[in-house]
Amino acid sequence: MGSATREALATSRAALSVPGGTTDLATGESLFGAGRVIGSSSQLLSALGDASADAAAKVTLVRAVFGANVTPRALDLLAAAVSERWSSHDDLLAGIEELGLRASALSTPAGTSIGGELFAFGKTVSSDAELELALASKLGKPGAKAALVEKLLEGKVSGQTLAIVRHLVQQPRGRRIGELLRHAAAVVADESGTSIATITSASVLTADQLARLQKNLQLRHGRALTINQVVDPELVGGVRVQIGDLVIDGSIATRLADLRLQLAR
Repeated sequence: MGSATREALATSRAALSVPGGTTDLATGESLFGAGRVIGSSSQLLSALGDASADAAAKVTLVRAVFGANVTPRALDLLAAAVSERWSSHDDLLAGIEELGLRASALSTPAGTSIGGELFAFGKTVSSDAELELALASKLGKPGAKAALVEKLLEGKVSGQTLAIVRHLVQQPRGRRIGELLRHAAAVVADESGTSIATITSASVLTADQLARLQKNLQLRHGRALTINQVVDPELVGGVRVQIGDLVIDGSIATRLADLRLQLAR
């Protein structure tokens, strides 16, 4: 990520906290939709992603194209995003997507875990090669993928999760479905002031074991954590923890592999 994009993201995120409108699910869906429209038009993407172009002119263009088609809050957020200088056109699309994810997170009903729903759907997809191919194939039509997501998830997850997944499969931008869902869950968690810790163990951990592990990890990480648990018998024993790019591998399988390498020297 270039320095221009880092600054643009920070400014765009700050726009979410500016008073002057309701940040609801419709706002998130509007941002997702606008991002897909921009991404599908090379001419529009070039005009809005041109770092040398006048910011006011880009805002005027956004308001002309989307003024009647998105919520007022989404229009203001889009204007804030295109006013910034991004390191690449894809970074602009990523920034708009992130605004949509964060707007969706802000509109989450009490007691709903978007991250948990995304994680559960990711497990379902990864366990079904045919489903993964249907959602990830470059040959598949975006509309057909969105319809499949609606058939699978409508009425089973929150409207926020449905909107997020529906958008991701329509505009993957070269990313695999698992990566898409993990990134979305991480952004949603960050907006809630937490991080996601994926704990992989050879067998299901008890509630007490998870609670102790969560407490220790939070003390070490310095931030509240949302726990996702994965069972992988090939670990033999111990646990592997991943928090963002940080991996703590205490599994017996890894220790045995390290020992084999030492003995082979």
